[in-house]
Amino acid sequence: MQVNFRTLNRATLMFAHDTVMAAASFLISLYLRLGQNPLDYSRDLAVTGTAIFTLVAVSVFWSMRLYRGIWRYASVDDLLQIVKAVSLAILVFVLALFWITRLEGLPRSTLGINWFVLVGLLAGPRLVYRMLKDRGLSAVFKRADPSRIPVLLVGAGDGAELFIRAMETSPGASYRVVGLVDDKGTRVGRKIHGLDVMGDLAALSGVVERLTRQGSRPRRLIVTENTLDGARMRALLKEADGLGLTLARLPRLTDFRSGVTERSKVRPVALEDLLGRPQTVLDRNSMRALIAGRRVMITGAGGTIGSELACQIADFAPAHLTLLDHSEFALYTIDLEISRRHPGLGRAAILGDIRAKHKLATLFAAERPDLVFHAAALKHVPLIESHADEAASINAVGTRNVADACQAAGIMAMVQISTDKAVNPVSVMGATKRLAESYCQALDLAGATETDGAREAEGGDGEGRRTRFITVRFGNVLGSTGSVVPLFQKQLEAGGPITVTHPDVKRFFMTVREAVELVLEASALGVEEGSEEGRIFVLDMGEPIPIAGLAEQMIRLAGLRPGEDIEIRFIGLRPGEKLNEELFHAAETPKPTRYPGVLLASPRTAELAGLRAGLDELAAAAEAGDTARTLSLIARLVPEYCPADDDEAKEPRAAAAT
Repeated sequence: MQVNFRTLNRATLMFAHDTVMAAASFLISLYLRLGQNPLDYSRDLAVTGTAIFTLVAVSVFWSMRLYRGIWRYASVDDLLQIVKAVSLAILVFVLALFWITRLEGLPRSTLGINWFVLVGLLAGPRLVYRMLKDRGLSAVFKRADPSRIPVLLVGAGDGAELFIRAMETSPGASYRVVGLVDDKGTRVGRKIHGLDVMGDLAALSGVVERLTRQGSRPRRLIVTENTLDGARMRALLKEADGLGLTLARLPRLTDFRSGVTERSKVRPVALEDLLGRPQTVLDRNSMRALIAGRRVMITGAGGTIGSELACQIADFAPAHLTLLDHSEFALYTIDLEISRRHPGLGRAAILGDIRAKHKLATLFAAERPDLVFHAAALKHVPLIESHADEAASINAVGTRNVADACQAAGIMAMVQISTDKAVNPVSVMGATKRLAESYCQALDLAGATETDGAREAEGGDGEGRRTRFITVRFGNVLGSTGSVVPLFQKQLEAGGPITVTHPDVKRFFMTVREAVELVLEASALGVEEGSEEGRIFVLDMGEPIPIAGLAEQMIRLAGLRPGEDIEIRFIGLRPGEKLNEELFHAAETPKPTRYPGVLLASPRTAELAGLRAGLDELAAAAEAGDTARTLSLIARLVPEYCPADDDEAKEPRAAAAT
């Protein structure tokens, strides 16, 4: 074990100071009480009492690690710790002296005087040192708010102390520091404003685990030092990502000077801070095992989910990556990003439309994917309400085209990305996505039946190769195109107002990283032997977040005050929206998987032949532009679909299984 002599010497000096102060306090207290030299009053009491009190006091100080505090950052927390230590020392001293001398010759009021004297001798030098450094006493006092976003600081120097002070003395601050890790390792075990320096960078994962057990899991990692080079920052970013933490740097230290705490926010607003919970971290080893060495295709590769899928999948070293999108610019952007990140990865950027069924067959024959991630869809709820034909042809019929192409090509698995709006849908978007879910579930169940039949016909020796159809359902993705967060950000930049549809509206939220990891984790689970067919994978996203609260949080994170600096204006629910979304239908009993937070919903679908016939009719109606017929067919194929024409339809409801 390495000993840091610099740290040891500092701690030794502070311990020596406290020892001398303990001895001096007893003699000073006797003098104040007696009004004469304590040695003239009773040499035995002066010598023996001082020795016993000093021994007791230093034992208490050592056990309470009083010497670990950093004088440069002395605060009210340090003062409270001193008060506790002195009180305990005097109590133990009384018991020890009573056992030895029965307190003979000791004026009882000396104990009370000693308490005040020793507190002053211990706290005074610390506070004076701090005042000399800061030229003031304001930094010693602080206020804490447990509702603020918990963060872990990297660094235990001036930057960390200034940030802690700014966060704890400003009523409008958004962050709450729960601990520190020291990038140099020289201050581990010490305290700043009562907060522990819990380890060095090598112990980061252990520190996060300890804080999690204590109920204070951080949601962000903030680097407070400017000494970390690029390589160390990249390593820290990778580790933070693996722990489900976002990484940020502090602004310049000049932003934290006394009296400028309103500027001491970490900007810009980090989407993950809006989540209200730590990000879920899933098993990346299983994801890597699924992807590595396989040919992968992504539809809708230029969208929010599709592009993040492409980046994460590329990191897992697939044999080949096919990017399919109908948007030229979106496809160009993600292809450029993948070429930058992985220049040696074989890939193809295909400009195409999932509605072109015959072209899909040609594409599958040329690209020969093992895995297909289907992220292509129309998703903007109010807009789609007036474009039902487009939604039907892309979200429902387009998904059918991709699924049929996957089955015809005999690929390993297709992953259908769905939404919580497909549960008891009140919008065209939700109903078409539910129809896509139903078709993929029906194909998966039919494939299992056909495989079982083939095995029976072969006497149980057949491999029963088939395509798995895996559906993943989650809520809103923070920051995705067309979502509420980018809208709020633009409204904030314009000075407000921020527009919210309804005071009571709530939504489930997750980050794009969480969404994509769920997709990959579900894929790994779904292709395993013995996985249950037709079930939908759902991430437990905790409690839904009030949108009005989300708006207030964004305003505060931007350093402003809701209702004062920025107005929040309620404008009413838009077409296709309901107050509360649901993750499970009443007939979808959730079932846990081996990964915490990943659940399976019971199969709930219609007969495959009927779905195929209905989708054929839907395709014809949508192509002909017969919107009334399109809506009628959607309502027939998705019986729980109830258009949001009234307030009752917008509330969650239990519907019969289809």
